[in-house]
Amino acid sequence: MPSSFPPPPHRVMVAASSDTEFDQVPIILSLSSWRRLLGTTIFALLLSCVTASVRADTARIDTIPITFPDSVQQGSMVIGRVPPGSQVTTAGRKLRVTGYGTVVFGVGRDASGAERVDVVTPDGRERQVSVAITPRDWPIERIDGVPPKTVSPPPEIAQRIQREQAAVSAQRTRNDDRVGFAQTFVWPVEGRISGRFGNQRVYNGTPGSAHSGMDIAAAEGTPVKAPASGVITFADDLYLTGGTVLLDHGYGISSNFLHLSRIDVEVGDSVEQGDVIGAVGATGRATGPHLHWGMNWFDTRIDPLLVLDRAK
Repeated sequence: MPSSFPPPPHRVMVAASSDTEFDQVPIILSLSSWRRLLGTTIFALLLSCVTASVRADTARIDTIPITFPDSVQQGSMVIGRVPPGSQVTTAGRKLRVTGYGTVVFGVGRDASGAERVDVVTPDGRERQVSVAITPRDWPIERIDGVPPKTVSPPPEIAQRIQREQAAVSAQRTRNDDRVGFAQTFVWPVEGRISGRFGNQRVYNGTPGSAHSGMDIAAAEGTPVKAPASGVITFADDLYLTGGTVLLDHGYGISSNFLHLSRIDVEVGDSVEQGDVIGAVGATGRATGPHLHWGMNWFDTRIDPLLVLDRAK
């Protein structure tokens, strides 16, 4: 049969009722007729469902408020809420938005004024939010008895320190899709705060940089636990910071644990909140056993104590 001929009609059996039985009565429709009949019906049903779904989703989006704190302190981790699917930018960086509409960013130690957040919702509405930054006092901490080579290292050691710090910094560029940052953080060890975030340090009489984290005094060998879930992105023994572990909590938020006497994890390990990742020590530039716990939003250092205070 030539290929230009139309396809044969399709025979469809439809039941016709009688008093005693159902007789099979053939009804013959062409394939094109079935396509037109089903296509029109299905299209109308699908259009109706899609329209109703879009209207429902739009209504839900309209009811989700854009929420950020009115003000935060220097060194804060800031968590906000926007309609899921929004585009959010701050400080020239586009923020990832979780499926629940959560976003996070950090405010540095020396930030001032206000942090501007630009939001474009899925329906195209534009909104600007201003988060005021509250200044803090930064006392001077004098640390004596530090090994001299860690304060004024010779050129070859200084180069090693630069290489090691660059390797750690490279891991802070990650923007992984995990939401450990949204958990209620817990203390990695219990102990006295022996050094506070942001305070200006003077080592053996020589001015140093501001303290990048929080020091917690504890006995050597005390287990160090993950304050929130994440993945290990760095684990090594470094000259300045000794036993060093980096834990990525997702969306640019990470924790670092320094001066460890023992490292119990490897790069690529996934850890849950409370898992042991190492032990307190006094390796690197340290005068006694303690845990240095630092936190970052990418390259912005934030205060772990303020992150803990969010639970109060």
